[in-house]
Amino acid sequence: MPESDSKTALITGASFGIGLEFARIFAREGFNLVLVARSADKLRQLASDLEKVHGTRSLILAVDLTEPGAPAYVVDQTTRADLQLDALVNNAGFGQYGLLFAENDLEECLRQIQLNVTTLTHLTRLYLPAMLERAKLEHKTGRILNVASTAAFQPGPLMTVYFATKAYVLHFSEALANELEGTGVTVTCLCPGATTTEFHKRANATSMNLLRFGAMDASAVAEDGYCALMAGKPVVISGFKNWLLAQSVRFSPRRLVTAIARKAQEGRGE
Repeated sequence: MPESDSKTALITGASFGIGLEFARIFAREGFNLVLVARSADKLRQLASDLEKVHGTRSLILAVDLTEPGAPAYVVDQTTRADLQLDALVNNAGFGQYGLLFAENDLEECLRQIQLNVTTLTHLTRLYLPAMLERAKLEHKTGRILNVASTAAFQPGPLMTVYFATKAYVLHFSEALANELEGTGVTVTCLCPGATTTEFHKRANATSMNLLRFGAMDASAVAEDGYCALMAGKPVVISGFKNWLLAQSVRFSPRRLVTAIARKAQEGRGE
């Protein structure tokens, strides 16, 4: 693995979509990587490609982050490899689409909360003290990027749990960013809108009305997130249309916001 003076970034959900693009960007910018996802084969291929193009070295951790013990395992493996993180990217997450919350699979709901909320919180808490210590003693900046969504700005009927988990990520990140001001460690929350990834297929939500208005490219979203992270911005909403949508929620009645969100979530023809 990398020499002691190399920068290291850990990226969860690194096997596809925005996480994959983050891996490419951090490698391009001279970081060595800890790549975390369920698919060992995809991670090995990614690590090989990045090493060929950028000379990046990667630690591959094939682990299911919906398992409660996964964060401790990840930290144990990076400790064993004598790695100290300069950047933590909590990107992994998934949604579940259904007509009503009562009809959704309960275990899937709980796995969403575990991954989108608990794992993100757990990893942040486990890595943050060391980042603060390095910032204090070695004057090395630590950076944490949490991936939320424009879903964080309003309730989301038909994806009730997903929207709620992303609201947690946004509020958690903003509060933590405030707590860490002046410490040398920054927290940034990235809020993408609809993005061309496997997310909607995984959520069984490929027919929702929202997708008729187009989706952003995952590489563009990741670039926005990386630039905001390096600039130490607390929140970045990727895409001007998405920014307008998020801002409009602030000035609309809550009941109307929820009704509009439901319409956007409904499938075509409903």
